[in-house]
Amino acid sequence: MQILINTDNHIKAHASLVERVSGVVERAMRRFQSHLTRVEVHLKDENGPKSGAHDQRCLIEARMEHRKPISASHEANTIDQAVDGAIGKLVRALDSDLGRRRDKAGHATPTLPEEPVEE
Repeated sequence: MQILINTDNHIKAHASLVERVSGVVERAMRRFQSHLTRVEVHLKDENGPKSGAHDQRCLIEARMEHRKPISASHEANTIDQAVDGAIGKLVRALDSDLGRRRDKAGHATPTLPEEPVEE
């Protein structure tokens, strides 16, 4: 699984930021690793040099093999909070998508035993 970190021109992609965000993404996506080819993280400061509430935005896009990409975003006061919020949403979306996929294939839904017919 490849992890790409993209920032806008208001956020400096210094080594510690890239390492921190990559670590969070890698830990959260570990159980989906066999399904994912690439995860892209887009960090953006919505207000640029001006400050404001919830102006840090994180958009995370997970690309799965033979499937459409799934994405989630979150806005918060800090980059770390935005990343954590987006990761949480993405994990729930991946769980839901993979669960539906298993249900359609008939593997995840348990079958109830048939009750004996009394004659």
